[in-house]
Amino acid sequence: MGMAVGGQGGAVANINMTPMIDVLLVLIIIFMVITPLTPKGLEALVPQPAPPNQQQNDADQRTVVVSVAKDKSMMINTEPTDENKLGPRLEEIFKTRAERLIFVKGDPDLEFQDVAKVIDIAKGVGIDKVGLMTPEMEAGH
Repeated sequence: MGMAVGGQGGAVANINMTPMIDVLLVLIIIFMVITPLTPKGLEALVPQPAPPNQQQNDADQRTVVVSVAKDKSMMINTEPTDENKLGPRLEEIFKTRAERLIFVKGDPDLEFQDVAKVIDIAKGVGIDKVGLMTPEMEAGH
């Protein structure tokens, strides 16, 4: 804040706006740089249903779906498994595959923490992409 002394009217107080504008410009630049670096949530992958007239190919049959039932029992496609065997079994399945992608399907009445355990185990064994399946996606909507 500057103050002009002297002259005919006495003391006059004027606010010097230049330092305030400089500070605001620096803050704007800081926020512009930081904004793209903020972490984002989990990327959600959803399987796309095949067109009705198209036959399923070999890649569709190789899709790995981990299902978690209401009683917290787990299945890899049609193979029953449990929490302790899930990691080693996923490692064995993806040992020869280039694309490391699974889908997790949880019961609607299940708490998310049980689905999150499966996602955590899958990420722990090195699976790159984990998609979530919903009943609407299964029905093809």
